[in-house]
Amino acid sequence: MVCRFTCHCIIEKINREATLFPVPLSDTKPFFMMRNNQSALLWAMSLLCLLSLSSCLKDHCTQTYKLYAPVYKTLSQVRKEMKSSSPQPLKAPGKLYIYGKYIFLNEQQKGIHIIDNSDPASPKNIAFVNIPGNVDLAVKGNTLYADSWSDLVTFDISNPQEVVAKNFLNNVFPHRAIYYSSAGNINPDSIRVVVSWQERDTTVDCESYRMLYETYYSLASADSKGNYASPNLGGGQGGSMARFTLINNYLYTVSNSTLNTFDVTTAQQPAYVNKINLNNGGIETIFPFKDKLFIGSTSGMYIYNVTSPVAPTAQGTFSHVRSCDPVIADDEYAYVTLRSGTACQGFTNQLEVLSIVNPISPSMVKVYPMTNPHGLSKDNNLLFICDGQDGVKVYDAANVSDLKLLKKIEGIDAYDVIAYNKRALVVAKDGLYQFNYADVSNIKLLSKIVLDK
Repeated sequence: MVCRFTCHCIIEKINREATLFPVPLSDTKPFFMMRNNQSALLWAMSLLCLLSLSSCLKDHCTQTYKLYAPVYKTLSQVRKEMKSSSPQPLKAPGKLYIYGKYIFLNEQQKGIHIIDNSDPASPKNIAFVNIPGNVDLAVKGNTLYADSWSDLVTFDISNPQEVVAKNFLNNVFPHRAIYYSSAGNINPDSIRVVVSWQERDTTVDCESYRMLYETYYSLASADSKGNYASPNLGGGQGGSMARFTLINNYLYTVSNSTLNTFDVTTAQQPAYVNKINLNNGGIETIFPFKDKLFIGSTSGMYIYNVTSPVAPTAQGTFSHVRSCDPVIADDEYAYVTLRSGTACQGFTNQLEVLSIVNPISPSMVKVYPMTNPHGLSKDNNLLFICDGQDGVKVYDAANVSDLKLLKKIEGIDAYDVIAYNKRALVVAKDGLYQFNYADVSNIKLLSKIVLDK
């Protein structure tokens, strides 16, 4: 029959060139999906054929696809697994924090690597703390603070190889909530979390395939909390890309539009004490200096005074063109890098040096063009800037109106840097670097922990 032959040809063409679900595979897979993107025209033709001509499909028609079924655990079970385990290779490093002889390095959305840096020439990756949904961190004494999606988790790190979770503050970062229901259920024994996906090939007749397609879209859009589809998924020093920071007995965190304050006087029993709404949104980073917080956003820099630590007060603001915006500061100046990129919708790549002698009214001192600047750090008069694919640039910042480029560390795509005690730790796209800059004219590579690709 002509209709059967035509449908057969269309389906065969789809099998050769495309599949019927327009979602590419990734590490976080929807409920079920196919391997590659498909042709919208072929899909429309095949769907029309299957629906309107089904009566003339006397022969058996089948379709094979990959099904990904979610594997659940309760939130209580997931939390029991938030502890140190054997060291894991670095794959997608993110935020960086140093405390004493240890480096704490975030593995994006997975957890935190603990690295013994007693010998910077030979750092040892000694443990990995499993923390699903982790992005940010801070350390005070024997306590590690980390986010797990929308929760704040407190860990005892007195023995870095036997880290244990001690406290959970539920849903204190609601902008990242994925498993708390709108009904307010926060019982970890009844909340189900997707922890993995089971893959299998499934063959069905064409009519069932059509029904599965419709079911997929109804499920995938049914629950924004992730019940049916996985989402895309003081005492130390953090990098300039940090969203957690400590000043004395208070932990300060920023979300896209809020500044949150936690009392950590009892280190392993933090208390959520205050939230300040930051009107313009687009908040990216937070940097502490003495009694001030410097907050970087896509539209400007904010200065908050923490003389009253429970209730930070706004002091000054400096607006700039829309760009990604980490910031650091010293007694007189703030250093702001602006970069282009799709996340920030900007086209500017530069360093801005601002006078903060009068913090109520910061003023521009000078602008320096850059390639694609990210994180930055300052050690006395040395200013380090991670300029993306252009490497790490080291400036003499004794005169901020006339920065002098002293050295350029090339061959790395740099993300963030912490410079202290003549050593610079650099997080880059291909690993974690350490440099000795005792002689700035001859900066030496001490070590590199490479990524496992």
